[in-house]
Amino acid sequence: MSDRCPVRCYVPPNIAGVGFDPDLAAFSRDEPVARIRMQFGSGEAWLVTRYEDVKFVTSDPRFSRAAIAGQPFPRMTKHIIPLDRAVSYADPPGHARIRRVAAKVFAQRNVEQLRARAEQVVAERIAALVRAGSPADLVEHVVAPFPMAMIGDVVGVPEDDRPWLMWCAETLFSMARDESEVARNGRIKDELYAYFHKLVARRRRSSGDDLLTVLGDARDRGEIDDEELGALVVLVSLNGWHAVRYNSSNMVYVLLTEPGLRDRLVAEPGLVPHAVEELLRFIPHKRGVGQPRVATEDVVIRGVRIRAGDVVHVSYVTANWDPEVFPDPERFDLGRAEIPHVAFGHGPHYCVGPLLARMESQVLLGGLVERLPRLRLAVPPEEVRWRQDVMIRGPVDLPVAW
Repeated sequence: MSDRCPVRCYVPPNIAGVGFDPDLAAFSRDEPVARIRMQFGSGEAWLVTRYEDVKFVTSDPRFSRAAIAGQPFPRMTKHIIPLDRAVSYADPPGHARIRRVAAKVFAQRNVEQLRARAEQVVAERIAALVRAGSPADLVEHVVAPFPMAMIGDVVGVPEDDRPWLMWCAETLFSMARDESEVARNGRIKDELYAYFHKLVARRRRSSGDDLLTVLGDARDRGEIDDEELGALVVLVSLNGWHAVRYNSSNMVYVLLTEPGLRDRLVAEPGLVPHAVEELLRFIPHKRGVGQPRVATEDVVIRGVRIRAGDVVHVSYVTANWDPEVFPDPERFDLGRAEIPHVAFGHGPHYCVGPLLARMESQVLLGGLVERLPRLRLAVPPEEVRWRQDVMIRGPVDLPVAW
């Protein structure tokens, strides 16, 4: 049994398109439990990459998220993105207490009630794209404004404030280049915290069902405190736009570059929900790794002893490409009978809004194949520009024709 392995430096590479990170692929193939250093933070960490091991680490209570709060753990960015009291830093039972409040808003019944609104927004945005004339940028006219319209409605963000919220998300989820940008990002987090608390105060004792009203009521009942409220709504608002914006642009890129996929979905629109699941598995949307956990006692994984106090990163991206679970993982395959991907995470920290994100992707792709059945890229795939400085990589824009 090994408890210390050779340490490798892992710096996520810049990759255009939906190509897979070759370093992560090598870890998964050759060293599924690897010892790494990263560009920022300090010390060493374990990196776990295989499907069953990722599920194990993310669901076993011996791996704590709370223990990383305030620590200079090895990470991808100069700055730490979540606020100090974010739910992502909580362990059960406190995590369940905070999450339970927000989960009411994202329950299946509520999300399905939003489907008609989503279909309306997509139809309006596609109409705006068509008015702009072919070719036009699909990101500008459809992919970016659509998820902001949805998360803005769900959270309760006034329309005039939504462009600012998108700017905040783009800035905070990018790689700060120097200490002045780290300080800027800290100020943005403070501004967001104050902004949302003002909105909550305006909605006090209102009869609304948006997230701000629900969280404000929960705070007044003593179920969460002010810091937990602010950290939670900032996290949900930013992720609810940023993740869907980039995941959706990646999905449309694959839709328009995977041979036969667009035509298949035009002919069989009932396959769109299944296509969304395979796209969630297939696209390596997350750049590098996210927040780690800390082992609270010694744990053995694949014959490697992880000691109490060790930091452990996981890769959901490599888990979704584990050949033991997904044969020929590098192949987009609409014929997969089951797709038990972990694109939304696993365990207690499973994404709070997967039903909303799934619904948005289904409505977006369904709307495009229905209304623009001849949609195509207006430039060669290799000329599509890709963001390289954000946590979730994807196209900057998508010039399309129809």
